[in-house]
Amino acid sequence: MKTPEELYEALRASQEKQGFFFNRDADLVMELLKGLILNRERYGYMSCPCRLASGSREKDRDIICPCEYRADDVREYGSCYCGLYVSAAWNEGRLPEVCVPERRPVDRMFPEGE
Repeated sequence: MKTPEELYEALRASQEKQGFFFNRDADLVMELLKGLILNRERYGYMSCPCRLASGSREKDRDIICPCEYRADDVREYGSCYCGLYVSAAWNEGRLPEVCVPERRPVDRMFPEGE
């Protein structure tokens, strides 16, 4: 998958079966998918484009999209941290659009000794 459109089609059906939908803002979705593709080219894995990756798959495994925090974010706020994935209710406007707080522990963002 070299284009955001290809990545969109590859992910859409499998994620919707799990109850995760792409944000209704198509421009935002395409920009985030471009970021995932760019990170895959940089690091060899698709780390969240809204977080700073270390370049180490092991250290970043919690932020490889879909990140470990997505399910809790969508359950609590209707949207994940970066807004790529949302619930059906959020997309339908039945939930308020709020700023989703960062769940990633600080020590994962800034590992000691780096």
